[in-house]
Amino acid sequence: MATISKNRKKILEQYDLDKAYPLNEACELVQKTSTTKFDASIDLAIKLGVDPRKANQMVRGTVSLPHGTGKDVRVLVLCTPDKEEEAKAAGADHVGLDEFITKIKGGWTDVDVIITMPSVMGKVGALGRILGPRGLMPNPKTGTVTMEVGKAVSEVKAGKIDFKVDKYGIIHAAVGKASFEPAKLIDNASELLQTIIKLKPTAAKGTYVKSVFLSSTMGPGVQIDSKSLVA
Repeated sequence: MATISKNRKKILEQYDLDKAYPLNEACELVQKTSTTKFDASIDLAIKLGVDPRKANQMVRGTVSLPHGTGKDVRVLVLCTPDKEEEAKAAGADHVGLDEFITKIKGGWTDVDVIITMPSVMGKVGALGRILGPRGLMPNPKTGTVTMEVGKAVSEVKAGKIDFKVDKYGIIHAAVGKASFEPAKLIDNASELLQTIIKLKPTAAKGTYVKSVFLSSTMGPGVQIDSKSLVA
């Protein structure tokens, strides 16, 4: 049996592993038990009662977190020359087209979000095998394929995130940092959870939200009482 370090033991003594806490208490506990030397990310893991293999039970969408993620989001805009200034003015980190497509084909993916335009999707589509597995493929449903590239960049920089249920029926998303004020973390987590609840597919039967856990980077997960999430 693995031995537990003194620090870990001290952390685990601060709450009951078998208890589900209201959202506000869970946020406070996760922040209190985050002991990394860096500003840890705070993440939600939501297990849904859906079968993601069925198209009519796929849960995906976008949400604008009221207080952002606390992370500096690196944005690449793949666009035609007439849109480059708009993208740069909105704060895009990289702007261009053919030269970046060549870089990506060579294995470069040092960005968090890629935004593009409908007219260049033919070129971008060829990068699917590289971008798809990394969750970087632009998609009209998440607002990353649009003529309004400036607006899309601004929204992503301000805290708009996209989420998607994985093959195990779980949605993972970052909702802030350990340094956030508790109220801001609660606002962000609540916004994401309420958005997911509203997206319940009509084909999903039985319990929709099966479990919700909040955790910090390298920290233990705290279960949230899903009854406390009903809007």
